[in-house]
Formats: sequence, structure tokens, C-alpha cells
Amino acid sequence: MPLSGSSRSGHLLQSTSDDVNATSPTGMNMELGSSYKASPTECSSLSKTACVPPSSMAEHPPHYTVAHERRSSHNSGDDEKKLEEGMTVELDESQIAEVTGAAFDDPNLDKEHITFDDESPYPEVRSAVANTDDPTMPVSTLRSWIIGIIWSILIPGLNQFFFFRYPSVTITGIVAQLLSFPIGRAAAAFLPNWSIFGLPLNPGPFTVKEHVLVTIMATVGWQSAYATDIIAVQRVYYNQTYNFSYQWFLVMSTQLIGFSIGGVAKRFLVSPPSMIWPTNLVNCALFNTLHSQQYAGIGNRGGISRERFFVYGFFASFAWYFFPGYIFQALSYFSWVTWIKPDNPTIAQLFGYVHGMGMSTITFDWSQITYIGSPLATPCKFIYKSWMGLAVLKHVIEGWAEANIFAGFIFFFWFLCPILHFTNTWYAEYMPISSRTSYDNTGGPYDVTKILNADSTIDLEAYHNYSPLFISTTFAISYGLSFASITATLMHAFLYFRKQIWVQARRSLHEQADIHARLMARYPQVPEWWYLVIFASMFALGIISIEVWPTQMPVWALYLRDSHRYDPSNYQQQVGLNVITELIIGYALPGRPIAMMMFKTWGYITMAQALQFTSDFKLGHYMKIPPRTMFIAQVIAAVIAGTVQLGVQAWMFTNIRQMCDPKQPDGFICPSTEVFGTASIIWGVIGPGLQFSKGQTYYRTCHLSDAQGSPLSSTALVSSLQPRPSTMSLGHATSPGGLSITVGLAPVQLDRVLKDPPDVLSAALDSGVAISIVVIFFCLQFPENGRIGADTLATWWGNTVSFVGADGNGTAVRQLAPGEKFGPATW
Repeated sequence: MPLSGSSRSGHLLQSTSDDVNATSPTGMNMELGSSYKASPTECSSLSKTACVPPSSMAEHPPHYTVAHERRSSHNSGDDEKKLEEGMTVELDESQIAEVTGAAFDDPNLDKEHITFDDESPYPEVRSAVANTDDPTMPVSTLRSWIIGIIWSILIPGLNQFFFFRYPSVTITGIVAQLLSFPIGRAAAAFLPNWSIFGLPLNPGPFTVKEHVLVTIMATVGWQSAYATDIIAVQRVYYNQTYNFSYQWFLVMSTQLIGFSIGGVAKRFLVSPPSMIWPTNLVNCALFNTLHSQQYAGIGNRGGISRERFFVYGFFASFAWYFFPGYIFQALSYFSWVTWIKPDNPTIAQLFGYVHGMGMSTITFDWSQITYIGSPLATPCKFIYKSWMGLAVLKHVIEGWAEANIFAGFIFFFWFLCPILHFTNTWYAEYMPISSRTSYDNTGGPYDVTKILNADSTIDLEAYHNYSPLFISTTFAISYGLSFASITATLMHAFLYFRKQIWVQARRSLHEQADIHARLMARYPQVPEWWYLVIFASMFALGIISIEVWPTQMPVWALYLRDSHRYDPSNYQQQVGLNVITELIIGYALPGRPIAMMMFKTWGYITMAQALQFTSDFKLGHYMKIPPRTMFIAQVIAAVIAGTVQLGVQAWMFTNIRQMCDPKQPDGFICPSTEVFGTASIIWGVIGPGLQFSKGQTYYRTCHLSDAQGSPLSSTALVSSLQPRPSTMSLGHATSPGGLSITVGLAPVQLDRVLKDPPDVLSAALDSGVAISIVVIFFCLQFPENGRIGADTLATWWGNTVSFVGADGNGTAVRQLAPGEKFGPATW
């Protein structure tokens, strides 16, 4: 019987001091180990359950009581009498504030069962996180380090390989989380019990703490390092190829300097019980499920194991991808309407996939479906609340699509974009409606080399003699929505959570520790000077990279890099600040594209890495991983991942023909590098002063941010008139559009998480497609310089129909005569 869970009546089950020492078949000791004996001082700071001597626990059978029957040190004498009579005691606001330190209505708090003796006061945490710890359980073992380092090489390396391909697939941390479990169990079963340098190779069963450490090492650097795009853009757009030292210094500085900031934020975002981090709760539930030998079936009816389910999905995905990925590529770009009239530019703009809005697109390619994220990983469903006779859509919680993003996409991209495009706003009809590149006033790609000096800074005279820069309608709308998302987020936070944010900022260091914080207090914390060393060393690498090599970035700009952050601990997603950093440096240092890219990277990725570091620490906090072990594992894994990604990128640019060419036959067209390069021209070479300031072509895109205040204020007014339900936990959607952010609600439905296999299925499909892409490329496309099937399979209708005609060629609605130009007369 589990130590905590939810009964059918909804009451939380909690163990009393008579709990037994429950050990799972995998060696997951659910209570303190028998070799550990807490001192009286430690017991005073820990829960009674955690400090029960093992001998006394073994003498009595386990006994469970519902929370409202238990005594709490925060109850008065009258309240204790009520508890003895089985009555529910409700605390008033002053008592809640005394217990939690919260002077506001915290919607996540379970006020009916509030106690800090043995459990978290938050039901989501109680459902997913064990309230016990075994400090003797192996964590930092030779086995876990070997598996973790292997993952920190494989996943970042493969993702860097896929990063330059379109369509691509990303191997996420769930793959490592699932596969590490059978790998660890196999290692425990078959490795000999030898010692290497005094470290046991096989210390026994593969523990849940080892599993957590391995997963964290695998996920620290799983995404492509943001700075690798700087290196790629320098090579492709500015003909700059510097040595490996420059590349390594730049990547390490940008990736690791955020860890020091995350260390400072840890005391605010990790230790306080109210900092929940909902996504980590799902990971905790999965870890506990795997190590308690649960299955994919519902209830006690059994079902196939997660491992077997993963294997079935993996091989099915691997085999199927040969069709849309190699044999019949039209299954991937299934824009069937354009096949009827392939040379009609209007139809291509609306229904095409390559340069159109994709209104007819049906895809049978999993890599296309998951290009911006797996739909299986972000479920949602609708809850309606009747109010004054109206059905009011209250919150997006669980299901199969993010309704806010979908609605925003429909409005801004399938409704507003065609209107702007076909009314020739921003001279849009002379370009494709959707494109990642930039254009000059002849309708051709913008040749940035015509306006650059020898040191890659702007030549204003050449710029005025050449052409202003134009971008597609979707590109312009995306920039407008980026401005709007920042405004919407700030307005949303002010209208809905200003009081909570203010109070939380003051109380975070004084919030009463819950059971998890008290259990973690026994482990030595990371010294502050460790974070200082990381910051100083990475800051020094940053200065070296901008001073030794010609980047046109002054050192003072490194001090001014944007480091704005906000509290993401109760939200599912965060707002990227890359456009804001581009705006700042674009006005501060116009005409310097390399400096702009470096400033943007330090400003944006510092925040992102700090959040990743803090999120992993919260996961370790919940799973009781020693903080120093966490810190060392994260730093080492990040260094390995960044180095591997640089090696993979260097190999690709050296060995893959036509790398980053729009017509690259194997799909390595470098879509992210193209966007990054276009942004470097817009914000770095030309600058926002000549592109978005008053009187310039794209000045009105900035007005999208001004349009967010009124709708949000109206929504806040309507919401304030409605009774706020107790299940509301995180807030309303703040996204103005499909490419921005959604902040959803997350009372985690862990009973569904443990029974339904969407995460396992998503990981299996991702892994199958990833391995299939590797096999197809290295076995069928890379050998013999791509001549395998070049005159047969590659030329049949199913592999060419999606890439010809007006859609494939990016034909504009308005065609220019030879020598004719469009746009303003002066710029």
C-alpha cells in the first residue's frame, strides 16, 4: 500500500508513526534506512513519520488515517476536540497566514487538510511526491555516472544533428527517463560486483535516486546550444569561420553562466513549499510509478508494461517513417489542394506548405506534427462554469491540444495574415506570404554582403544605394506577436497576481518549511562560492571570446546584457526574451550583427539556463537528491553536451554537401539558422531604427503590443465579478497568438498520468523517427555522394509534387518586370 495517495472519497491518506519500513522490489526504501538513526535534534525538525526507529515500525502493522483526523501542532484545544470527534476543522485566514506565511488567497493550497507535520499542504505535491527519504540510498554511483555521461553525449549529439534538418525531430528527456530504467536494471542484474578505484561497479538494485540523477544529466543539454546558431550564421552569412577555442569559449560561457544565477534564485524558487513547478510533479509521478512496478493498464486489470509499450511504439514509428521520410515524401507535405493547380500563386499562398499558410495540409509525418512540440505532451480539456445563465469557458486544463494557441493561430495566421497580405500591406504581395528569409526591392533574397564593410559592420551609403529589407507577412506578424506577448505577460501578472507576487517576494525566504524541505536539510548545501566560481570563470570566457576575436562587441555590453526573469515555478511555460534583447542592442549598437547575436544569446539563454538549472534542482528537491551531487552532475553534463554539439556541427558543415542551402536534397536547410541570420540582418546590420521606428515600413507591427492592454483589462474585470473556484490554480491564458505563450492551469490529474501512456507513446514515436532519420541518412543518402536512388526513387511524382510549382518556388502574387522595383522611393 503506498504511503500517500487519494481515496475514493477524496481524503488524503497519510501514514502515522506506526508506518512500517516499506521497500519496493527495486530497492526503493520508502522510509529512512535501517542503518540510519536520527538524533533528537534532527527529529525535532523532521516529521514524526520520518524519525520512527525501524525496530518500532517493524513491531506494528501500518496504520493510515485521513488528514482531518490527525492532530496538528497548529490546532487549538477546541480544534483538537473536534478532530477527536472526527469533525473537519477549517482555519481562518489569519491562521493560514501564520502557518504558511501567505497573506493572500493561495488557490493551490488545500485549506481543509492544511498541516506541515507529515505532508505538503498542496494536494498536487502530495499526490506525486513521497514524504519520506532514505539518505543511505545510493545516488552518485559509478553506474549512474556512466549511464548519465553516455546520455549526455547521445541525446545532445543527435538533437544537434536533427537541429539543422527540416522536418526534424527532437529527442526529449522522457526518452532517457524511460530507457534508463531498464538499462539500470540490466546493469544491476549483469554487471559484476567489482570495485574500480574503490568505487563499486554494481552497488545493488538500481535506485530511484540514481535514475533521477541519470535523467537530469541527460536533459541538462538536450537542446541545441543557443550559441551554436551564432557560429553557423557567422559561417553562412558573414563568411567568418573561427577556431574551436572561440566556439567552445562562447558556448560554455552562454550555457553555464545562467547556472550561477539559478543558484541565487534557488532559495526563492526551490525551497519554499508554494513553489510547485507542475511539470516536475509529472516527472516525480513517473519515477515513482516505474520504481513501484506499475503498468500501463488501468487499475488492477493489468496491461502491457511501459517498456513493452515503448518497444512496440518505437519499432512502428521507425518502420513507418521510411515512407514520409524517403519513399513517398508527399505524405509529409500533403498539401493536396495545390496539386490541382500547382502554378496558381493565390492557391499556393493559402493552401501550400513550403511557402503558404498550409490550410489544406494533412500530414502523415510525426516529425512534422511534433516540430514545435509533441501534442501528446500538452493535453487540455475544457471546464465550463454556469454563471448568470451563461456557459463560461473557465480554464484549459487537460486534453489533446492547447486551445488558446490553436485559436490564436487561426485568428492571426489564417484570418489576419491573408487579409494583410492580399491588401498589399508592407508590400507583401511581392513576396511569399510565409518565408524565413528576407527580401530586397526586386523580390529576390536580401544580399547582406552588399551593405557590409570589411569588418561586417553596416555601410550606410551602400545600404541606401541598394534596398530596404522586406520580410514576409507571417514573419512580420510573428515579430508583432513577440512584442505583444511581453506586454500581455506583464499586464496579466499585474492584473491577476500583483498582490501574490509582492507578498511572495517578501515571504519566500521566511516561508515555513514543509516536510520535503526539512528532509533535504540533512544534506550539505552547495556553497555560495561554487556559484561564484562558475560565474567568474564563465564571465571571463565571455570577455575572452569578445575581445580576442573581432566581434565588435564592447565589454560594457556584456555587463548590460538583459537578464530579466520572472517566476515560472507555478507555470507550464515561459516567455522568451530574445526579441527584447534584439531591440535593446539594436538601438544601442546598430550596424554590428555579431555583437547583436552575442548580446541576444547572453541575454536570452542566461535566463533559460537559469530556469533549467532551478527546475532540475526542484526535481532533485522532490526526489531527495543531495544538492552538491546535483550541482556537479549538471555542470559536467552541460560541458559534455556543449562540446559534443560543437563537434557534430563542425562535422556536418565539413561533410554534408550544400549545407544550409534552401535546396539541400536531404533536408539540411538549417531553418533555425536562417531565422537567426535574418534576425541578425534586421536587428544587427540594419537595426530597429531603420526598420521599426516611426516612419519605417514595419513601424505598425509594434502596435500589437499596445492592443493587449484593453482586452486583458476587460477580461480581468469580468473575472473579478465571478466567483473564483477552488480548483483554479494558475491563471488565464496570456497569449495573443499561436507563436507566443500560453499559461494554463495545472491541478495535476496524476491518476490519469499514471494510467494513460501518452508520455510513453510520445517518447516511443520520437525515438523511432529519430533513429529512422539517422539510418536513412547514413545508409541511403550520405553514401556515394547521394547517388543512391537519385535517378529513380528521388524523381518519381510522390517525391517531387510537393516541391514544384508556385508553392515550392515561392512565387509571389504580384510579379515584377525585369528591372522593376517595389517599395518606398527613399529609405
